[in-house]
Amino acid sequence: MKRFVLFVLMLFTVQFSFAQDKSANELFYNMREKLGSVKDYVADVKMKIDISFMRIPTLYGKLYFKSPDKMKLERNGGISILPKRSVNLTLNNLVPSGNAAVIAAGEDVLHGRKVHVIKVVPDNDANGIVLTKIWIDADRLLALRTETTTRDNGTISMDLQYGRYVNVSLPDKVTFYIDVKDFKVPKGVTMDYDGGESAVVKKDVTAKAKKGVIKIEYLNYKINTGLSDKIFEEGKN
Repeated sequence: MKRFVLFVLMLFTVQFSFAQDKSANELFYNMREKLGSVKDYVADVKMKIDISFMRIPTLYGKLYFKSPDKMKLERNGGISILPKRSVNLTLNNLVPSGNAAVIAAGEDVLHGRKVHVIKVVPDNDANGIVLTKIWIDADRLLALRTETTTRDNGTISMDLQYGRYVNVSLPDKVTFYIDVKDFKVPKGVTMDYDGGESAVVKKDVTAKAKKGVIKIEYLNYKINTGLSDKIFEEGKN
């Protein structure tokens, strides 16, 4: 009798786990389908980079995106201080494409909303993604937080806030948390900007300064205008 009860419990656990993973699978692909409705966009952005050993003035520029994975950032003056291999500054580039194994990882609360947490393992890491953990608002099919482990850029965490463009899954604000060790630090102590401001690099850089924060505010979007591939071939960052 005990063996029978144990067998039933194990069977129930397996079925429950399967149902959870199936639900997580549907949630992921539905979210990705909504995200895929945006084929390209141009956004005016305001960017603040917070690194403990640098004082960097606020940067302004344009962010170009074209599906599936093209991205270009044009800064209005300033030095190049993005990671050596370039952080993917769009949600589209941090969500695995193609087939993937999706695993339910519980629930959480973000910004006062109940969210489902899933883990996504792509069938191949051709785009450099090894694993992505996503916090999804199931009612609106929105990713509110992601934690992506990449082959070349370490782990990139991202928090997203939505507003004017929530219907097409485009955020108003994004905060990235990345590894500072991948940054290109300018030579010398001071680098001048076109606007007369300076990026000051402190001389006492320590091993403790391992994390950096990039805050991007999207001031406006132009969506699905049919961007040419040439935009991404010229003046690459």
